[in-house]
Amino acid sequence: MKKLIAIALVAFLGLSTAMAQQVDLRKKINVSGSAETEVTPDIIYIGISLKEYLNGKKKTEITELEKQLYAAVQKAGIAKENLTVSNLSSWNYATEKKKNPDFLASKQYRLKVSDLNKFNTILEAIDAKGIASTNIESYDYSKIESLKKDLKIKALLAAKEKAVYMVEALGEKLGGVIDIQDGGDNVIQPVYRNYMMKSAMAESADTAPEIDFKKIKLNFTVNAVFEIK
Repeated sequence: MKKLIAIALVAFLGLSTAMAQQVDLRKKINVSGSAETEVTPDIIYIGISLKEYLNGKKKTEITELEKQLYAAVQKAGIAKENLTVSNLSSWNYATEKKKNPDFLASKQYRLKVSDLNKFNTILEAIDAKGIASTNIESYDYSKIESLKKDLKIKALLAAKEKAVYMVEALGEKLGGVIDIQDGGDNVIQPVYRNYMMKSAMAESADTAPEIDFKKIKLNFTVNAVFEIK
């Protein structure tokens, strides 16, 4: 029995010693740094909806409106593969047209641009009465990943700079970094004022409506722990 008690005591003392050795007694400072910037989106996807319309008894066909759209895109210097068809109003256009001569087909397109000013130029080259609606579908920045990396490095260096002047104010010196924690991605996407161009409204429209042009805001925070010598 005494032998068992002795073994237990030795084990307890060994565990206590190991725990004491694991306690970090270094003086430390915990700081955070941040960095931010704004960039203009250079990848913008726009939805365009074209629709046939009647001018008296004469119908402006969807094929004519589509030709105008493709010609305007080409003139704007945008690659043809950046314009794709996203939806049709009828899966069987020919059948619908035979059933109802007054049937007005519509077609939706998705256009990728890098400059919204080109988009307004494109709209101005299309018959305004044939534009049913347009909207901003999504947007991005082509170099956003490398920009995130640069900003996080700047945020970390800002944290270190803060730690240096705080520690030196107390007559101490900053040691090496003990721990770094990424505060996560904080990307604030711009909110565009999407607009609709309906045929009834377009009759009196001389130019394409203006689009709000806003930027993507990136803000990153890094938390770091440094040793105080």
